[in-house]
Amino acid sequence: MTDPVFFCASLGADEVRLDGPEGRHAALVKRLRVGETLDLVDGRGTRASCVVTSVARDELVAAVRSRVVDPEPTPRVTVVQALVKGDRGELAVELMTEVGVDVIVPWQAARCIAKWNDKVGVRWRSSAFEAAKQARRSWFPVVGEPLSSPLTGQVLVLHESATVPLSSVSLDGDVTLVVGPEGGISDAELASLGGTAVRLGPTVLRASTAGAAAAAVVSAKLGRW
Repeated sequence: MTDPVFFCASLGADEVRLDGPEGRHAALVKRLRVGETLDLVDGRGTRASCVVTSVARDELVAAVRSRVVDPEPTPRVTVVQALVKGDRGELAVELMTEVGVDVIVPWQAARCIAKWNDKVGVRWRSSAFEAAKQARRSWFPVVGEPLSSPLTGQVLVLHESATVPLSSVSLDGDVTLVVGPEGGISDAELASLGGTAVRLGPTVLRASTAGAAAAAVVSAKLGRW
């Protein structure tokens, strides 16, 4: 089993004190003890392999055994994700983070029932943060602000009426996938998004799972997997 991963913004020292929420989680929930190993990441590519040297009630100190900077994943995969009801938005973010999406852009599509606000933004970013650690990522995904400008580059719009399979599309560089709401993407929106309408397969996926499924296909085609 790989070592657990915790976030630490600064990893330049040879000894790191992990406190706050991350320290409490390591000491109280994971119950790490002296001599056990863990990885610390800064979310921007740095990964430090560490060994615990002391543990307090809600923090620990770890010695850095080695430190690497993982290259930023390329080509980049962005998902424009329409808002969905309830906690399915957080589920979508969690799944996309686990499969390696680099950027997640919320989209207040015409047929969205859910509405974007600061609280939703906090939940989405928290889901991405926790899922990135669970997935042992050193590069955390960026959860941006709601879509407000035209998309550029290679844009692939998931659409149940499309005839072009996603698996057959030639990919060249960075890719942006667009996932519509449960009510579907309107014709006007489809025209304004540009790009190519594609389908995943013969079944219709929920808006909360389609992004992760499409990102997995794209990651394999791009050689990221």
